[in-house]
Amino acid sequence: YSTSERTLARRAREASMKRFCRAQAIQRRLEEIEVTFRELEQQGIKLEKLLRDENGSPADQQTQWTNQLLHLVQKKNSLMTEESDLMIAAQELKLEEQQRQLDKKLRSYMNREETLKTVEDHKAEQEILAQLLKVVNERNLLIHIQEEKRLSEL
Repeated sequence: YSTSERTLARRAREASMKRFCRAQAIQRRLEEIEVTFRELEQQGIKLEKLLRDENGSPADQQTQWTNQLLHLVQKKNSLMTEESDLMIAAQELKLEEQQRQLDKKLRSYMNREETLKTVEDHKAEQEILAQLLKVVNERNLLIHIQEEKRLSEL
C-alpha cells in the first residue's frame, strides 16, 4: 500500500471509531433518559395522590404540590425533546454508515476497468447507486426534520 492509501485507511478507521463512540454515547444517554422518565413518573404519581388525598391541606401546600407537578411535566417534556433529537442522531449515524459502505462498494465497481466489467457488474453498480441515492435522500430528510424542529423551537 502507498502512503496515501494507508492514510485513507487510517482516516476511515478513525471516522468509524468516532461514529461508534458517538452511537454508544447516544445509547447511554437514551438509557439515562428512560430511567429519569420512570423516576419522574413515580414522583408525579406521589404528587397527584397528595393533591387528591389532601383536600383539607392548606392552599399554600396544594399550590406548592401543583407547582412541583408542573415542574415535573416540564422536565418530562424537555427529556422527550432530547430523546427525539437523540433518536434522529442515531438514525443519522446509521444512514451515514450505510452511505460509507455503499460508497466503498461503488468505488470498487467504478475502479474496475470498463472493458472488464460484465453486464452483472453494470447492473450491480446501478443498484448500488440507487441505494446510495436513497440513503442520501433519507439523510437529507432527517436534516430537514431537524431544521424544522429548530425553527419551531425558536
